[in-house]
Amino acid sequence: MTEKILMCRPDYYGIKYEINPWMNVNIQADNNKAKIQWENLYSTLKDDLKVDVQLVEPKEDVPDMVFTANAAVMHGNKAIMSRFKYPERQKEEKYYAEWFQNNGYEVIWMPNTIAFEGAGDALYLGNTLFSGYVPRTDIQAHSWISNFLGIQVISLELINKSFYHIDTCFCPLEGGYLIYYPEAFDSYGNMVIERYVEPEKRIIVNKEEASYFTCNAVNVGKNVVTNLTTKRFTNLLKEKGFNHIQVDMSEFMKAGGASKCLTLKI
Repeated sequence: MTEKILMCRPDYYGIKYEINPWMNVNIQADNNKAKIQWENLYSTLKDDLKVDVQLVEPKEDVPDMVFTANAAVMHGNKAIMSRFKYPERQKEEKYYAEWFQNNGYEVIWMPNTIAFEGAGDALYLGNTLFSGYVPRTDIQAHSWISNFLGIQVISLELINKSFYHIDTCFCPLEGGYLIYYPEAFDSYGNMVIERYVEPEKRIIVNKEEASYFTCNAVNVGKNVVTNLTTKRFTNLLKEKGFNHIQVDMSEFMKAGGASKCLTLKI
């Protein structure tokens, strides 16, 4: 079955505000360079890996809309929409909802009193949804999703401000494998991860690799697409039977995102 991914061109992308530790309005992204990097990721997924890439139209008033991972968390034909914590991103919600409605998905809203940031903070490992909380998502969102969908949701507290969404430090792969950065989680979170993922399937990144957003990866079958990172990490993936593809994401890192943040599996 062909993977289907939602992306958004970075026509209006830029650092217009500061809502995470990576953003600095005095260190602007080069929009032309960002467009080239985005196109490289797009063509890698669409042409090289034969992914069905769908596009949502970019809007001028929402520079972070390029980060489609935050649009929703998907469950079959249902899109549980984000309720963004910061007002700067809340306008994205209606644009994403329109796209899902126009493309045959069932749009689900949780109460607007609960902050929840989509697949940026909720990732499936098998049939279990692992969800981050504190920096951008409220833990109440986890029980709401669990009750609504009738699935198990595992809560993991994010304790390092630089890794403010779970997809910056935790990436499930095909076959039950997991890329993750242990220092982004507290001791209890690490214990939970170790309980659910057997040792031979854990791929642990180091501090240097985590700073390159190595965990913010797109997995398509046996292929793992990341920002530029270390040879050590490439070798770790190879040992586990995965092919590593690197695409420069430097301009998007200035806003706190990389490959995974720019994509939403739908």
